[in-house]
Amino acid sequence: MAELKYKRVLLKISGEGLSGTGAFGISGNAINILADQILELSNLGVQPAVVVGAGNLLRGETLSNQTSIHRATADQMGMLATVINSLALQDVLESKGLSTRVMSALEMNSVCEPFIRRRAQKHLEDGRAIILAGGTGNPFFTTDTCASLRAAEICADVLIKATKVDGVYNADPVKDPTATMYKKLSFDEVIRDNLKVMDQTAMTMCRDNDIDVIVCNLMKPGTVSKVITGYSVGTLITK
Repeated sequence: MAELKYKRVLLKISGEGLSGTGAFGISGNAINILADQILELSNLGVQPAVVVGAGNLLRGETLSNQTSIHRATADQMGMLATVINSLALQDVLESKGLSTRVMSALEMNSVCEPFIRRRAQKHLEDGRAIILAGGTGNPFFTTDTCASLRAAEICADVLIKATKVDGVYNADPVKDPTATMYKKLSFDEVIRDNLKVMDQTAMTMCRDNDIDVIVCNLMKPGTVSKVITGYSVGTLITK
């Protein structure tokens, strides 16, 4: 087995990552590809934790801007939507043989466990993947911030942010074919230049807790194994 650069990994998956090419809902093909990548992590001896967004179902800020629904209420609806995505991912992972627990910042005892830091760490040590739902449990915080917070709490070695592009670019690669991908950035560069990799709170938290962030395209098979064995894949953001 290849030597691992990272042992405990927090994987941040956007809600859009579950929708595939569609704008809404959960794509069977997309969720299977992502589940295979998580399974590969476990098979390599990595302890995987996952934070899933809910942009494929609902965006609290957008909903609030378009309606009379208060932003706090809309964000709570978005946090509930992350539980829907997490339960779907859990069943797909377990169908592939990986023992998994969904842990939520919002208590929903009939469908998942509450997030308790020590229990989450024990699940990882016992070989289970954990899916961390419900955001931080508070409105006005993104799932990026949730990912950085949970990464710090469970003592993750790295935070991998899954995107639909290969890394961080100096322009939108979809709109600008001349866009250049950064191989390495510092947290201060990302914050100073407002590169929108993750929100500023999430970036600052990763910087202050010395947690590297790797932005890469997890829809490409084999990406995960390359990342955790130290190959240069995507964009590394570090001190």
